[in-house]
Amino acid sequence: MATPLSPLAVPLPELPPLAGVRLGAAEAGIRYKGRTDVVMAELAPGTTVAGVFTKSKCPGAPVVWCKAALKGGKARMVVVNAGNANVFTGKAGRDACTASAAAAAKLAGCPAKQVFLSSTGVIGEPLPYTKLIIALPGLHKKLSASNWEAAARGIMTTDTFPKAATRVAKIGGVDVRITGIAKGSGMIAPDMATMLCFIFTDAKIPAPVLQKMLSKGVEPTFNCTTVDSDTSTSDTVLLFATGQTKHPAVSAAGGRIVSDFAAKLTEVLHDLALQVIRDGEGAQKLVRIDVSGAVSGKSAKKIGMSIANSPLVKTAIAGEDANWGRIVMAVGKAGEPADRDKLAVAVGGVQMARQGGVVPGYDETPVVAHMKGQEIHIAVDIGLGKGKSTVWTCDLTHGYIDINGSYRS
Repeated sequence: MATPLSPLAVPLPELPPLAGVRLGAAEAGIRYKGRTDVVMAELAPGTTVAGVFTKSKCPGAPVVWCKAALKGGKARMVVVNAGNANVFTGKAGRDACTASAAAAAKLAGCPAKQVFLSSTGVIGEPLPYTKLIIALPGLHKKLSASNWEAAARGIMTTDTFPKAATRVAKIGGVDVRITGIAKGSGMIAPDMATMLCFIFTDAKIPAPVLQKMLSKGVEPTFNCTTVDSDTSTSDTVLLFATGQTKHPAVSAAGGRIVSDFAAKLTEVLHDLALQVIRDGEGAQKLVRIDVSGAVSGKSAKKIGMSIANSPLVKTAIAGEDANWGRIVMAVGKAGEPADRDKLAVAVGGVQMARQGGVVPGYDETPVVAHMKGQEIHIAVDIGLGKGKSTVWTCDLTHGYIDINGSYRS
């Protein structure tokens, strides 16, 4: 049964070709019928790569494969399948990765260690990788520099819309493009990234510099989002630099020459992260939570995520109930320094509570009006220091139960 389009969906931006990337999608019948479920991207020789992965202690076989491949710093091929996560599959999962990488490497004429793999879908079922391998030669023949939308759709599971973002950055005064696609809707409480995300640039950047920028960029973006407090076993963000645009050389130290690139990369990461939250399973509202006045930035983030992950807060938002008491509850349970009598809470720019009680003369009318909108803003001042953080979540509706209660049926 098809899930209705999220009311928070955003249209796919125009995605021009990016030098050194050809991609596409095909139907392999791994789990789904009548839709694409395998995506391939072939990259120019010399492409460098960086990656961040789930910190789950039960990672999928593709995550383990990619971590090992990342040590080489080079990439020629990406292969992604939807419908089966290849997680908790033992030797069969490792064999699937080895065989899939070998088949893709043969098509690209590269070592298997330059093939990066990702899988998303059901956990605990062996991946029928022979179906994937059979689909690869035909898919390879149809790769194109303009197949961005097909690739974004091919990696979807419970997603209701394809997710992509693109920016133009400057390196030494020369324009370079950064384009990324992502998938994610449920099992989203990233501990490094989101479910799956693949970012490409035509810049020429050494792998260590890419890695530093990516690791820094995911912290205020993907690592500050949550749909349901559950961190996936398959979380993967990969960044590829094809080196096809001529610009002043970037040294192994990086430095100021890549400052604009780093800023635009973070914009792409933030754009994609918010699209994932907008497509949260059953979501009707996008929620921004600003925490200030904490003893540190780390403390502020922990408090923010406590609010963002609270089922009581999220259901109140779904019910359009301006219940600031639940926000106070979530602050208190975070385990971080807080003083009830110094706390202040605002929703939609209207201060509701401060100094241990409701604001004198508080009128709930504008807050109720704000709660009826699709984008909700919560601000909490802890009143103890200068630490601050912004996190993002969505409401929790019955749609989440409907989707996940029937996920395997």
